[in-house]
Amino acid sequence: MQKIVIAILSVLALPATGFTAETMREGYWELISSMDMPGMPMKMAPTKIKHCYSREDVKDQKKTITTDKNCTVTDLKQSGNTVTWKMKCTGQNAGEFSGETVYAKDAYNSTMKMKTQGRTVNMKVKARRLGDCP
Repeated sequence: MQKIVIAILSVLALPATGFTAETMREGYWELISSMDMPGMPMKMAPTKIKHCYSREDVKDQKKTITTDKNCTVTDLKQSGNTVTWKMKCTGQNAGEFSGETVYAKDAYNSTMKMKTQGRTVNMKVKARRLGDCP
């Protein structure tokens, strides 16, 4: 079970969302992720990370969805402040992923569904901009 969680987190080293200059500003962001794995007897504790996004990072939506070279974003759509996407990964982190992100001023909420290693994992991310990068 722990291998599945590690695989998912390595694919999603950056938040699994699509960004554009209109939906996200560069800067220092805090992301809090929670996962739900149906059939798992215990609930996993949320994870909190902080990440500095440069202007270049927020320009290319596909690059911000994943840093794993074995993953390909297959569908990316934006409508207003909502971005949806699908992604397929091969290799160690093989699986199918889909998600939706809704942006507010300097924050966003994202939901994702992952099918990997015979399991379905649901993930939620709440993010907020803390300010300029240190």
